[in-house]
Amino acid sequence: MSQATQDSVREDGVIASVSGPVVTARGLDARMNDVVYVGDEGLMGEVIEIEGDLTTIQVYEETSGVGPGEPVESTGEPLTVDLGPGMMDAIYDGVQRPLDVLESKMNSAFLDRGVDAPGIDLDKKWEFEPTVSAGDEVASGDVVGTVPETVTIEHKVMVPPDYEGGEVVAAEDGEFSVTETVVELDNGEEITMHQEWPVRQARPAAEKKTPREPLVSGQRILDGLFPIAKGGTAAIPGPFGSGKTVTQHQLAKWADADIVVYVGCGERGNEMTEVIEDFPELDDPKTGNPLMARTCLIANTSNMPVAARESCIYTGITIAEYYRDMGYDVALMADSTSRWAEAMREISSRLEEMPGEEGYPAYLAARLSEFYERAGYFTTVNGEEGSVSVIGAVSPPGGDFSEPVTQNTLRIVKTFWALDADLAERRHFPAINWNESYSLYQEQLDPWFVENVEDDWAEERQWAVDVLDEESELQEIVQLVGKDALPEDQQLTLEIARYLREAYLQQNAFHPTDTYCSPEKTYGILTAIHAFNDEAFKALEAGVPVEEIQAIEAAPRLNRIGVQEDWEAYIEDLTAEITEQLRELY
Repeated sequence: MSQATQDSVREDGVIASVSGPVVTARGLDARMNDVVYVGDEGLMGEVIEIEGDLTTIQVYEETSGVGPGEPVESTGEPLTVDLGPGMMDAIYDGVQRPLDVLESKMNSAFLDRGVDAPGIDLDKKWEFEPTVSAGDEVASGDVVGTVPETVTIEHKVMVPPDYEGGEVVAAEDGEFSVTETVVELDNGEEITMHQEWPVRQARPAAEKKTPREPLVSGQRILDGLFPIAKGGTAAIPGPFGSGKTVTQHQLAKWADADIVVYVGCGERGNEMTEVIEDFPELDDPKTGNPLMARTCLIANTSNMPVAARESCIYTGITIAEYYRDMGYDVALMADSTSRWAEAMREISSRLEEMPGEEGYPAYLAARLSEFYERAGYFTTVNGEEGSVSVIGAVSPPGGDFSEPVTQNTLRIVKTFWALDADLAERRHFPAINWNESYSLYQEQLDPWFVENVEDDWAEERQWAVDVLDEESELQEIVQLVGKDALPEDQQLTLEIARYLREAYLQQNAFHPTDTYCSPEKTYGILTAIHAFNDEAFKALEAGVPVEEIQAIEAAPRLNRIGVQEDWEAYIEDLTAEITEQLRELY
């Protein structure tokens, strides 16, 4: 939100009581969701309840030392974000205050209370090039010009959604600040590069469509077995240490999205530090430019005030919708929605509301739905097509997927990537349990994979799923009687499944080559394992003992396909070698 001016703030009321982040004020002239400034230090807060003369406020900063009788000032406006050029390569807190600006203001790495700053630099000059000229008709949402925001992103300046539009009177190119008028309309409306939008209100769109294109993540288990669509929703639940954050980092680094908005919601500070240190050093695989040139980070760590955690999710999704309106595909990573829900629980308990399951507020499911429903593949009001994909991590206590946040999330999202502590303990990463995970986007995305990868993509995937399912059933028998008691064909199935797990489902996020795997390479690895399966069963049918089949020298090389840069030639040579060695046995 833009820093409040003296004219926009008025002293309206006084503090009646303080309970942690919840403050009640008496005599305050305000509406629901209005932003207010609390106490002598002017701490930012938001109105969440009005009852008679008492107004309840959730404060986005630490309230220690604030007491009854101190003034409360109302802006008369809801919590908004500043939208315009300058949001890429930026790092914000939960209410869109740029952390680098706050640091320079205070000359300290620690935030003082009551310090405010606009979400974007209001004085910086940007090179504006109009795409309209005098006499053109423009409507709400239409693009009137472009700004080179970063080396990667061309920022499209749009008519604000709440403008009527009309005939262009003047449009000039040149250098302007975001508050200067760049286009004038005949009805007196003046268009600048700066917009404000309430975070709790979805930006308008013309139509929400069924997504038909995958959000390619570069992670084999996700793209190969459980894909998410551009404009889709996914949840990554898992216990502590199972790899939620690393999976989110991988998606943020490699996902096939034009823009990435990464929201660190209540996670540990060292994890956010890792993101802030890593991302500026990474190159975008699509353009070769710095990854931060298309990334916006919102850092709201666990030691920050709990109420700001509740708003940071909305800040992130509003920024994502703004770039969606320009026709970009945006991926929003929320890590984690459990911390967001815990913030709601704390605020709710301090309001003395009737608790729901496990103390969460009764409206938990409604809030989660409200957030995830803002994802989608849209035709925007200006005729562009853009998407917002939302991937939310969930941190169930003790890895209990039956707890309310996980269960309510599962009712909403269409892709479920279940992280497994047992897999993580065995150092199998990503630790996604292939028996519990699912994607409801498979059928609508298969035509894209058929067109862009191979005709038999769906058949190969189904073969892998069938083998892994059979292995799961056989493992129960193995635990009772041992592997050697199984028939030879079932022993061979277990061997094939082992290669599927080790060569296909496992992936090294820290290896320079294996960290990203294209759909073509994902398909190639699977077909190589399938080719070994076919030749091995032919050898078994010809009477070759299963021990000799397992002992061929070429088979273990399947596990090294992922780290090969020239993987196509490697797979071709390996397949020929496996075929030759197996056929020599009979």
